[in-house]
Amino acid sequence: MSSCLVRKKIIIIFARTMIENISGESHLQGRVEVICGSMFSGKTEELIRRLKRARIARQRVMIFKPQIDTRYSEMNVVSHDHNSIQSTPVNDTQTILKQSVNYDVVGIDEAQFFDRSLVDVCNKLAYSGIRVIVAGLDMDFKGVPFGPMPDLCAIADEVTKVHAICVRCGALAYASHRLVRNDSRVMLGEKAEYEPLCRECYRKAIEEDARNARSGDLFEGKSL
Repeated sequence: MSSCLVRKKIIIIFARTMIENISGESHLQGRVEVICGSMFSGKTEELIRRLKRARIARQRVMIFKPQIDTRYSEMNVVSHDHNSIQSTPVNDTQTILKQSVNYDVVGIDEAQFFDRSLVDVCNKLAYSGIRVIVAGLDMDFKGVPFGPMPDLCAIADEVTKVHAICVRCGALAYASHRLVRNDSRVMLGEKAEYEPLCRECYRKAIEEDARNARSGDLFEGKSL
């Protein structure tokens, strides 16, 4: 095959891809997309990317986040890499439903902090023709499915699982391991409080935490 034909094929493939991308963003269809994974896996980064892409396509975009998430900003959705997009902090899912009228695309970050009524809200928005993009932790620090995330994954049209890198062995991370002793399920934190670990390193870390807890309890008992 001549180099001229190769170049023509490449141009045709590129043109088709661009047309598909443009038509995909401009064709409005109700759907639910879920982006899930451990901490530091790029969930918010991917959410911001999709929302900004929708805005480039001149779609009306609305973004929500839980009001309790004030780690980087009280108002904006901010990734760990400090990319950001303006958002509306809310306390309940009904506010999301009410304020999503007249929008084409709705983004929801840190979805695990909302209650399970978020599933019904996302379904209602999708059935009304809105594209809903949800990002959140799929499991808590104990490895238990977090809040509405498992149900959202079940009803979603598309689920994207993103992965951090295990900080101990370099494999794909499986879960978020908490580095501080705190049993509260909801605890906002960053690299000082959490680390992404693969399944095997997470298992070892949990066993080590249990041994340290027993040792600490024994030590505290002796000091009383």
